[in-house]
Amino acid sequence: MSFKILLLEDDKLFAETIEDFLEEENFIVSVVDDAKKALNRCYKGKYDLYIFDVKVPYMSGFDLLKELRNSGDDTPTIFITSLKEKEDLSEGFMAGADDYLKKPVDLEELLFRIKAILKRSVGEELISFGEFRFDMKRKILTKNDKEIELNPKELELLALLLKNRGKTVTKEMIFETLWNPDEIISEGALRVYINNIKKTIGKEYITNIRGVGYRFEK
Repeated sequence: MSFKILLLEDDKLFAETIEDFLEEENFIVSVVDDAKKALNRCYKGKYDLYIFDVKVPYMSGFDLLKELRNSGDDTPTIFITSLKEKEDLSEGFMAGADDYLKKPVDLEELLFRIKAILKRSVGEELISFGEFRFDMKRKILTKNDKEIELNPKELELLALLLKNRGKTVTKEMIFETLWNPDEIISEGALRVYINNIKKTIGKEYITNIRGVGYRFEK
C-alpha cells in the first residue's frame, strides 16, 4: 500500500527534493506552497501524513494544524522549520504535531520518522483478507494497492462487519451505525449494500444469518 503525504513547503527547490526522495520510497506526495491550498487539500482529500513547514503564506503551519485539529482532523503531522527556539518547539506540539524536524533536514532521518509515525497510527488500523486490505481509519478498501470504489454507507457497513469478524452483527446494530436518527431506515437498501459488497470482495466472506443479521467470516 502506498501512503499519501501532503507536503506544505514554499521553498520550491526544497519541496521538490523531498517530493523526489519520498516518491522513490513509494510514497504518493502532493505538494502545496501556501496554507490556503493546504487547507483546501485537507478538506477535499484523505492523507496518511502531513508534513508542514511553519513559515508559509496566509497563516503559519501552527495555525493551520490548530484549525485542522479543531475540525476533527487527527492526521499525523510532522513540522519542518528553520525556527530554533524551544518556545517554537513547544508551540508546534501544542498545536497537535506528532514530530518536529529543524532545517536543514536529513532526508534519511525524515524517512525514519515518517515510517515510525505511520507504523503507530496506521498499522493497527489495516485489516487484510485475501487480496484485499481495508483501512479502518480512513474507510478505504484496496486490492493489490488499488482503491476500490464503494459508497460511504457500504464502506461503513464493511468496517462494522470487519470490526466484528466471526460475530453476528444484527440488523439493529447496522441500522444504528449506517443511518442517522432523522433518516428513514431501509432494509431494501441494506440488502443492496450487502449484495454490492459481496460482488466486490466475494460472497464467501459474508454469511446471512436469516432474520438476524450478517457475519463476516474469519
